[in-house]
Amino acid sequence: MGYALIVSIHDVTPALAADVQALWSLCASRGVEPALLVVPQWHGAHPIEEAPSLVSWLRERAAHGAEIFLHGERHDEAGLGRRWTDTIRALGRTAAEGEFLTLEEPAARERIERGLSRLRRLGLDPIGFVAPAWLARRDTYRAVAAAGLGFSEDEGYINLHRRATRLRVPVIRWSARSAARARVSAWVADLRWRLHRDAWVVRIALHPSDLHHPVTARSLEATLDRWLARRWPIRYAEL
Repeated sequence: MGYALIVSIHDVTPALAADVQALWSLCASRGVEPALLVVPQWHGAHPIEEAPSLVSWLRERAAHGAEIFLHGERHDEAGLGRRWTDTIRALGRTAAEGEFLTLEEPAARERIERGLSRLRRLGLDPIGFVAPAWLARRDTYRAVAAAGLGFSEDEGYINLHRRATRLRVPVIRWSARSAARARVSAWVADLRWRLHRDAWVVRIALHPSDLHHPVTARSLEATLDRWLARRWPIRYAEL
C-alpha cells in the first residue's frame, strides 16, 4: 500500500457537535469518511447520553462504515497532578488537555473501560483509542491492548495492537488557540507536504477548533485538497 491518507475528527462531543458536523460535511464533500474520536463527557460535563441527536448521528455514520474511537473519558486534566517531566512533555502541545499524560496503567485502564462501556451502551463500538493531545505513557497503550482494542496512536505512530506492530505515520494538525499559533500551524502544514509527500501513508487530524480561526480553516481545506490530489483515503482497518 502506498500514497494513502487517513483522516480523523477529534473531540466529538455534544459541546462541539455543530463544528464536528461541519468538519464531517467538509470531508464528505471530498469523498472522505473520517474516523470519529468520541469523548463521553467533555470536561466532566456534556454527557453524550444526554445528546440523543448526536448519538443518532454517530450511529448513522457508523452504520455506513465510519470508524469510532474512544478519545479519553473527559479529555482534560482536571484533578490530575503533573510532574515537571510531564510539563516538559506537554510543552506547547496542549492547554491542560492531556487527560492520560500522567496516568499509570490501572488508572488508564479504568478510564478506558468506563468510556468504552458508555459508548457501547449507546450502540457504538469503538475500534481503538486515541489519547487527548496524543499524550500518554506506555501504560496507556498496554491498557488499550488489554481492553481488546485494535488501534491506538500518538503523534508519530499508529499502534496495531492485534499484530503487535507500530507504524511510523506522520500527522498534520492545526492549532487555533491564538492568531500566532494559527499562522505557525498553517506554515507547518505546508512544510509537512514537502517533508512527507512521499510517505506511504499520512494522517490528517481535524479538530472543531480549527474552524474558529480563518487561517486554520483555510489551511485545512487547502491541505485536504492537496493531499487528496495524489492519495486515496483509507480507514484504520485497512492498515
